[in-house]
Amino acid sequence: MRAIRLMRAVSLATYKESSAFRSQMAISILTGPVFFLIQFFIWSAVFSVRDTVNGMTLDQILLYYGVVAMIGFLTFDFSDWELQDLVHSGKLVTFLLRPVSYRFYSISVKIGHRMLAFWIEVIPVYLIFYFLFGIKMVPHHLGWFIVSITLSFIMVFLVNFCIGMSSFWLMRAQGVRRMFLLLKDVSAGVFIPLSFFPEVLQKVLFFLPFQFIAYVPNQVFLGSYQLAGYSLSIPMIVGLQVVAVLIMWGVSEWLWRLGLNKFTGVGT
Repeated sequence: MRAIRLMRAVSLATYKESSAFRSQMAISILTGPVFFLIQFFIWSAVFSVRDTVNGMTLDQILLYYGVVAMIGFLTFDFSDWELQDLVHSGKLVTFLLRPVSYRFYSISVKIGHRMLAFWIEVIPVYLIFYFLFGIKMVPHHLGWFIVSITLSFIMVFLVNFCIGMSSFWLMRAQGVRRMFLLLKDVSAGVFIPLSFFPEVLQKVLFFLPFQFIAYVPNQVFLGSYQLAGYSLSIPMIVGLQVVAVLIMWGVSEWLWRLGLNKFTGVGT
């Protein structure tokens, strides 16, 4: 109960603090549809000479990218950048002296930030997609999608947190951070559905944690899951998502303990 009260307090404080800078967040109302518009033109050109691509129609492709955009807004995270800054400046030591873990504090901050984003980013962009592009995003299984997007939220945080911990070993981690973030987005199905990759690569992606960030919640939203020749029921793939999150939590805990042994507290 104490942990829940603390998370609630930090989240609400972040919500109020972020509200003062909501105009910066509102920029997403433009950037989100612009990225979608690029996809719209690209795939419209592709489908002008064929009816389907990998068994998907143009409407299904556009729905896929619309859902990916919504998932991105709901799960956006910058814990990697914050942790990197704290480690290199030495300011992380102030958090280590507090009676609560920094990781718990960081995810509480993310919850508050995304609570505000729901009103400023998610709903406006959803309405733009609906009225401007005619994309009707209604989840096939609302309950399972809520569970899946929650797990995706946690997975994004844990993956980014692990990326941020590279700063314990690297004085300049920006390059590594950008490389991993790009790899994460490609392997998560942000730029192209994972089912479009060659089957050999699909089998590799199936065993990586990144598919649980965007591809899996997207497939849960659509009501079916297929990858690398595997066709799984929604409850089964969400169950695998739970396992993946638990494994990623264990990895983050292991890296955190190793990183603290390297941390000197004087910055770099």
